[in-house]
Amino acid sequence: MRSSKSIALLATFATVAIALTACSSAADAGDDGRVTVKVSIDPGLEKGAVDAFNDRVEQFEKANPKIDLEVQEYNWAATTFTAQLAGGTLPNVFTVPFTDGRGLVERKQVADISAQVAELPYAKDFNPNIAEAGMSPEAKMWAVPIAAYGQALHYNRALFTQAGLDPNDPPSTWDEVRTAARQIAQRTGQAGYAQMTSGNTGGWILTTVDYAYGGRTERVTGDKAEATIDTPEMASVLKDMKDMRWSDNSMGANFLYDWGTINQDFAAGRIGMYVSGGGNYGQLVTQNGIKAADYGVTALPLTDDKNAGVLGGGTLAVVSANSDDATKAAAVKWIDFYYMEKLTDHDAAVQDAKTLAESNAPVGSPALPVFDKATYDKTLEWTAEYVNVPLKQMTPYTDNMFDQPLLTEPSRSTQEVYALLDPVVQTVLTDRAADIKSLLAKAEADAQALLDRN
Repeated sequence: MRSSKSIALLATFATVAIALTACSSAADAGDDGRVTVKVSIDPGLEKGAVDAFNDRVEQFEKANPKIDLEVQEYNWAATTFTAQLAGGTLPNVFTVPFTDGRGLVERKQVADISAQVAELPYAKDFNPNIAEAGMSPEAKMWAVPIAAYGQALHYNRALFTQAGLDPNDPPSTWDEVRTAARQIAQRTGQAGYAQMTSGNTGGWILTTVDYAYGGRTERVTGDKAEATIDTPEMASVLKDMKDMRWSDNSMGANFLYDWGTINQDFAAGRIGMYVSGGGNYGQLVTQNGIKAADYGVTALPLTDDKNAGVLGGGTLAVVSANSDDATKAAAVKWIDFYYMEKLTDHDAAVQDAKTLAESNAPVGSPALPVFDKATYDKTLEWTAEYVNVPLKQMTPYTDNMFDQPLLTEPSRSTQEVYALLDPVVQTVLTDRAADIKSLLAKAEADAQALLDRN
């Protein structure tokens, strides 16, 4: 790829979980003190999103004339990340989901940038529950939390209307989700509700719904982790899913969705509802071209179980492990400028919003702040003039997202356990005779073996 002055990365939308980036070789400083830092661009972004980032890159390089940014296409995927990281084929600055952060830090597969981060004016202001995802065992911040999310229920307002449902009154219980899904399928011919099943996303969303039913997939006591997959809560989740698939026929015909493909079909009007991160609207706009009028999002339904809660996670910005001191310093400057200033500084927030809005990129998509609710509200106030997302259609989520119990993702062998849960979901959705009890017993045994090894 050419220099960042001619092509760019839209890292703003790495808040979704799952449009992520990674790292590679150090970019040594030249004799004249110049430093080149490799960053990444998500494949397939629309022109407005790329233009918005190009503008931000030019602003950064103008303010830091001895730092050059180079750009490389990359999109984080669980199936390829480990090999690419080991092979040194990824950019210097990269982002990872919260679930990967602690492991990368403990294995020293990312750089120790704690000294540089400690000099940032907001270094001590992070929400401690969020900051923990990027901390070393010595409580030093090796990875910077740049975005957080809580899961939500996304829905297509146009399909709701076609099905005779009120798009301003979305489902608030799982029984209502099932009823709405059946009505959408019967009256529109589209999938009323769809669920991710592959690329570790099947396990991710299955765990999300398990949390919403009051379950957990692991129990950690000291250094010991116990798999808790074969539970009444998880069995109820899968039974309800099986009933929607086979009794109601409300889940369509694609049972191999991952994050990218489910976003694509949702934006195209082929899915009535699905579960994903609450701030996913930006991704749906920049990569899938969703019509704003069709979009709705609401709080994830929770059962009455006292342990029910919303799975939350986020994105960490990290620097490659073999970066020299000059590269680490330059990389943290970029992280501060691009990811963080718009969250903490009035002028930077306004500049970022203005740049995005002028490129018709989304401004104002809901996201849990990495600091606190006051910061979120203040940022919206600063940038109100440039907000171009349908905020009113998002109020079923934004009015409730701070009131729901937010639960962290499983902390041990997270992606590996998600991966072994993928075929559980796939089997339930493709085999009418699937034995849920046997599937869960095997998954728990397999998960425990992973936890015991790690």
